[in-house]
Amino acid sequence: MENEQKLPDPEQMSYEQARDELVAIVKKLETGSAPLEETLSMWERGEALAGRCHAILSKAEARMTRTTSTVASSTVDDEPPFEPDEL
Repeated sequence: MENEQKLPDPEQMSYEQARDELVAIVKKLETGSAPLEETLSMWERGEALAGRCHAILSKAEARMTRTTSTVASSTVDDEPPFEPDEL
């Protein structure tokens, strides 16, 4: 890819930044018009971005699981369940 040295490190990118760049790369790759060397560079960059997105989503999932487990374990058993008509 051109200007590869100027691209931010995927490990320093937010999920949204990595996802948006990955989407742009996929669109470019789908055209099939880039030379082979550029295509390989884009593919490698895309793999790094996809890995970053996966890592962020995995951490978010683990956080949600911990939160759900904490809330479930702190619920008082003798407390009646929420009733929708109590609103």
